[in-house]
Amino acid sequence: MNTTAVEKVATAVLYEGYMLYPYRPSAVKNQQRFSFGVVFPQAYSEIQKGSDPWIMQTECLLQGTADTTIEVSLRFLQLTARSVEQRIDDGPDELAYSPAKTLEVDGERFYPWEEAVEHELTIPPVELGHLIRESQQYAISLSPGITSEILRDRNATIAGRFVRTQQAIEGAIYIAAHQVSDDVHKIAVRVMNVTSLTAPAGIRREEALMRSLISAHVVLGAVGGDFASLLDPPEELREATALCKNIGLFPVLVGEEGQRDTMLASPIILYDYPQIAPESAGDSFDGTEIDEILSLRIMTMTDEEKLEMRQSDERARQLLERTETLPPEHFMKLHGALRALRHVEEPR
Repeated sequence: MNTTAVEKVATAVLYEGYMLYPYRPSAVKNQQRFSFGVVFPQAYSEIQKGSDPWIMQTECLLQGTADTTIEVSLRFLQLTARSVEQRIDDGPDELAYSPAKTLEVDGERFYPWEEAVEHELTIPPVELGHLIRESQQYAISLSPGITSEILRDRNATIAGRFVRTQQAIEGAIYIAAHQVSDDVHKIAVRVMNVTSLTAPAGIRREEALMRSLISAHVVLGAVGGDFASLLDPPEELREATALCKNIGLFPVLVGEEGQRDTMLASPIILYDYPQIAPESAGDSFDGTEIDEILSLRIMTMTDEEKLEMRQSDERARQLLERTETLPPEHFMKLHGALRALRHVEEPR
């Protein structure tokens, strides 16, 4: 498996849509986030009549033997609600705080926000023969938690704090294999969110997202076997490929052109062998094909807009600082690149 190539593409998928231009919490488009790869709690999904799914599934074909080893990993984001609290008069025993929409400390402004924590669940490798005889299921279990971070001014006086809250998430990943012909097998991976909710009928989407798998995607690897492209399968596998059922995940071959040992099942539709453009200096969360436009737009922001971007989210801050320090020659690279030429016959 070409781990480096897979990692770059998978990370881009993981953070696609994480924060959109103009990269500020006050922007309307950043107040209802995450459209790709969300696996909601089952109870909430059923109230929504399935419009917000609680199951993802990918199926693909693998040519191999009973000794072929299958590797599966699930990657997703978990949201963390970050609230801002301002210090008020001390209580009798300890400091007291009050929730605030914003908190200004020495000219810096701090905002409530929804941060994200990366998770990766790697399933122990299993031989294809064993998987055919017995499907596998593994639990997804994330505990709730609350942490705080003190905010001090230049005199080291406590001005307020961040409070970060995570909700519990319970789910499962199910893996199965079915023999299609002598050496062709259908591999199925299903991801489910069965987090319990006390009052699902009254829960808002924003609250459900806190208990959801965000930007979920699956990476499948094979040792001693070859996956078949679902976009351009061999002629003899076209009928079997058409019977593969994918729900919210779309598997494509990844790695170097021609390699067939790794599939990325992505919530975003991709071609086989997707790549991150080498001209891209880093993730813009908004589609790497428009890096130039986004970079130029960031450069035109006012100081006030940049201040909000810098102080709202750590990843947004890194994006801003990277853009502001890009040398002119790198901007020229973003303008376009000629990848390949092909011969075009003259019309007769």
